[in-house]
Amino acid sequence: MRVFLCEKPSQGKDIARVLGAAQRGTGCYRGVGIVVTWCIGHLVEAVPPEAYSEQYRRWSLAQLPIIPEYWRVEPKAATAAQFKIVQQLVGQATELVIATDADREGEMIAREIVDWCSYRGPIQRLWLSALNDASIRAALAALKTSSVTLPMYHAALARSRADWLIGMNLSRLFTLLGRKAGYPGVLSVGRVQTPTLRLVVDRDREIARFVAVPYWAIDVVLSQAGQSFTASWVPPEGSTDPEGRCLQQVVAQQAADRLRTMPGAQVRSVETERLREVAPLPFDLSTLQEVCSRQLGLDVQETLDIAQSLYETHKATTYPRSDTGYLPESMLTEVPTVLDALLVTDPSLRPLLGQLDRTQRSRAWNDEKVTAHHGIIPTLEPVRLSAMSEKERAVYDLIRAHYLAQFLPHHEFDRTTAMLDAAGQSLQASGKHVVVVGWRAVLDEAPDAAADEPVARSQRLPSLASGMRCAVEQVELKALKTLPPKPYTQGTLVKAMKGVAQLVTDPRLRQKLKDTTGIGTEATRASIITGLIGRGYLVKKGRALRASEAACTLIDAVPAAIADPGTTAVWEQALDMIETGQMTLDTFLARQSAWVTQLVAQYRDATLALALPPGPNCPQCGAPMRQRRGKQGAFWSCPRYPDCRGTQPVDTPADRRPAPQKRRPASKAS
Repeated sequence: MRVFLCEKPSQGKDIARVLGAAQRGTGCYRGVGIVVTWCIGHLVEAVPPEAYSEQYRRWSLAQLPIIPEYWRVEPKAATAAQFKIVQQLVGQATELVIATDADREGEMIAREIVDWCSYRGPIQRLWLSALNDASIRAALAALKTSSVTLPMYHAALARSRADWLIGMNLSRLFTLLGRKAGYPGVLSVGRVQTPTLRLVVDRDREIARFVAVPYWAIDVVLSQAGQSFTASWVPPEGSTDPEGRCLQQVVAQQAADRLRTMPGAQVRSVETERLREVAPLPFDLSTLQEVCSRQLGLDVQETLDIAQSLYETHKATTYPRSDTGYLPESMLTEVPTVLDALLVTDPSLRPLLGQLDRTQRSRAWNDEKVTAHHGIIPTLEPVRLSAMSEKERAVYDLIRAHYLAQFLPHHEFDRTTAMLDAAGQSLQASGKHVVVVGWRAVLDEAPDAAADEPVARSQRLPSLASGMRCAVEQVELKALKTLPPKPYTQGTLVKAMKGVAQLVTDPRLRQKLKDTTGIGTEATRASIITGLIGRGYLVKKGRALRASEAACTLIDAVPAAIADPGTTAVWEQALDMIETGQMTLDTFLARQSAWVTQLVAQYRDATLALALPPGPNCPQCGAPMRQRRGKQGAFWSCPRYPDCRGTQPVDTPADRRPAPQKRRPASKAS
């Protein structure tokens, strides 16, 4: 019997339909010699420390580090019924086809079951980039051998076990050290979550330390041949900061006064440059999350959920958890089919599709830059737009526009820079004239390389020539202040996680990291951010993410190496090496275990200097109380115990400050 093992029921239903397995069974579909069944995410999970030994149920420094000699997993209680079905079917299989999601986690979901069931028969891998019928048929005709994707399982297993080692050991270690220092809460440490949190804490502290610096600018409205345009005053040397902003008010005021006395300004030079902007690539998941956060106000998890729905439910787009926007060159042959499907889906596209060059090969088609997945694009078959929600349609439109942009010309414009003199002052006017709209006909998105092009005001200048005079119509002196860095949004935090190599300052780490090395993966970054919000470490304020006091306490408590995004990015590189066969799972875990052991030994007797939350004053002696934990839970306790035995429930507000009472002598019984 040939068993197809999928990741979720909807996926199983789609594959069963194509295979002709139409008989619905309990937790499966059956056909002639074929059964399609599914997991519901991970059906088994790593056990907690107390499952290895009852002694670990009580947290103690003496027990650390906890490093399993043999790793154990057990079926998840919530999905135990489906686990039994899958276990039985895999046990009956004579051939197994892994049809879970085409990534590390998908590989792990299936291989965990293979290992648990001790299955030793032949295994093939169904590698799907889309769930529409045509894509499923194509993938069924090109099944991969088991050995090709097995290293992905080892990489996922390495990630899972490293997360366990660091999370279980270091969370216990620093929570216990925190309690010794009087901190009442849990200090949750994670391999990826802690460096991610560090990014936000550092940004918030940079904002808090920021001191605004006043500077002055002058806008001059000029006219030539009846057309008005705006020029900016260029401050003289010695009056500016490195960014060219004038820091001396008197210099700017004198310049403005002189300019107001002049009837005109003379053109000193005019330069025009033709610039071309290439179309942005099709989306990878992180870029999609960033753009949807900025343009649509969507949370990163919400964007992932919508992209997953477009892939699974609507069959409208390809696999969403992609880490690249590039496309394989073999997919060029599918372009006419995709474009025809888009026209059937949305007939209003006909005028635009008539402008496309279907033979055009943009930079997106590049086999050398395609990883396990390609960019997110529309599928080969028409879909029903009316079945999509408003948000799903908005995300779909963005994905579609990025694909269509590949078949339109470059966006071309002339950038003109004119330098003028007036009353001994230098002025600069910049203008932009669009020559070819190109891909911006479907997408108004900043291009990858030219997002910071200094095209001022997007104004179009009149025809200017050297020696020409322009009338001065208005002079405006503006008092401005430098602005602090912007707080992270969910979108910009995902971008920072993906491009963390650019934020690493340690030259040794930076040398090791590729520009593309990030922390977390396309599949996990949203859950990391959502988890930090759920634990109260990150707080949403509008679209901004800010670090809570607990987050700052945690980052101050843990060693720099744990919170350093560069360290975690190096680990991510090691996972890539496991996937490519350059490192073994055992070698990686041995290094992780040694590192955790070293940290535990180094910090076991450390004293943490924590900023503790203020407590109420002791009702007996007036000393600020500390929170402690007892058999009945947390409570406020006098720090002078046992000389003073004052206590209060934890729900007593911290600002309730009873008047200090006369100190009572300790009783003899104490």
